[in-house]
Amino acid sequence: MRGFRAAGENLSAEFDRVEAALLSQLAGQVAALLRGAQADDAAPDPVIARLLPDAYTDDPEASAEFRRFTSADLTERKVRNALMIVASVESATTASESVEVLLDGVAAQAWLRALTDIRLVLAARLGIEEDDDEIRADEQALILGDVYDWLGWMQESLLSALDLDG
Repeated sequence: MRGFRAAGENLSAEFDRVEAALLSQLAGQVAALLRGAQADDAAPDPVIARLLPDAYTDDPEASAEFRRFTSADLTERKVRNALMIVASVESATTASESVEVLLDGVAAQAWLRALTDIRLVLAARLGIEEDDDEIRADEQALILGDVYDWLGWMQESLLSALDLDG
């Protein structure tokens, strides 16, 4: 992937098939996780707690009331943001060469939010709470850690392109 850059009114980045497929899969998994959380009354997944944190950590009753009024809308926005990534890279997931992905301002904002959510999911699965937390040394955690870093680089690239464009 080449980082995001201004392309007229839009932002542009190139993705190869593997990058696009990974990004699409991760965004799709976040959307599915959030949709499942809406339908599931079981004990909350720590990942969902990261994506939809309590508004009032010191007042469970107020937090529950706040969640009752806001959770469905917030969850649906997060799902739409994730699906924006899936739609944006769809053509690149089957291409034989790198594909340019163009984002307008609305799509770029959705991407930023969705990349944050994907990184929050990975951080929760990796046990990352603070910036300086170490990643476990097992093979799966190291691979997820590389993906986490790649998504952070992509997010930084997108922010920089937005800043230059704005």
